[in-house]
Amino acid sequence: MSAALATLAFVKIARAQLERARRLICALQDHVRAVLIAVRGRGARRLAGIAGVTAADTIYHIDRISEAAILGWFEAHWPKSWPVELVMEGIEDGVAVTFPRGTPVNRTQFKCILDPIDGTRNLMYDKRPAWMLTALAPQRGPRTALSDILVAAMTELPTSKQGWADQFSAIRGRGRAGVCAERRDLRTGKRARIRPRPSPARDCRHGFSSLVRFFPEGKAFTAQLEEELWAALYGRSGGSPVIFDDQYLTTGGQLSELLTGHDRMIGDLRPLIFAHLGFDSALVCHPYDICTALILNEAGGIVEAPGGGPLRAPLDTTFPVAWVGYANPFLARAIRPVLRRILARHLR
Repeated sequence: MSAALATLAFVKIARAQLERARRLICALQDHVRAVLIAVRGRGARRLAGIAGVTAADTIYHIDRISEAAILGWFEAHWPKSWPVELVMEGIEDGVAVTFPRGTPVNRTQFKCILDPIDGTRNLMYDKRPAWMLTALAPQRGPRTALSDILVAAMTELPTSKQGWADQFSAIRGRGRAGVCAERRDLRTGKRARIRPRPSPARDCRHGFSSLVRFFPEGKAFTAQLEEELWAALYGRSGGSPVIFDDQYLTTGGQLSELLTGHDRMIGDLRPLIFAHLGFDSALVCHPYDICTALILNEAGGIVEAPGGGPLRAPLDTTFPVAWVGYANPFLARAIRPVLRRILARHLR
């Protein structure tokens, strides 16, 4: 099937079936969460052991458990009338995984991109929740991009002491009222609707905002850029800090913090900074990490390229993605030009 015909076929299905697709990927994520909780409850060992290294990231044993759960779920539950290609951390680019099994990629209708555990390092040490991220786009072959995503869902993978876990999902074009958000009681299984509300703040003063600097590489340079950004916007604080910093080691977690009003701005400039400094590092954001940006956009926030404009990246497992997320358009308009000037000055 040509890309044009595949897109047309998806549009025809979408009008009646997008809600079904949203429910399906939410059910997938519920399943993976249940598997991980059960494994942890059995006192599984070696979850933090290294199982392999790919071009995208280091793969730990806990990742392999989630990957097996995902493949099994697709085998058992994905509609055979909706042939799909699966793009996932842990599957190397160029390796075709399709359902029904054996379907040629050019005969699939959808491309499903997902991160089984975004924030593995948090979860395997029981330090902070991780997130499972999933998005669905019409199949356009190698040209399928982040901008093609029409359905997205993200589910919190809880630490052992959590009693509740959240799930957010959205369909493109439905706006804030169409964002589905639930909090699940992990002891009883009961679900309650919640309403995600990105911050309406007009500036970042006395709130959480940050640039990503998870790892030693590029940390000092990133901090320099961030300090310059806040000084240009709000001046030097001198005494009590004006901007609070939180390095949540997961892109999905960062999106959730923006979505729920905890953070006001987050920028991940690692691909730009590493290239400038000459670092050859795979430890950057990839398309599967940022595939649920649709949810924040539908909720009224903004996720965009560092200089403004839409994110441009293929749905693969290796493309480096730099992005900035804002809780609302007012913050984007205030911060974007200042950040753009700073990047132009330092990243030539």
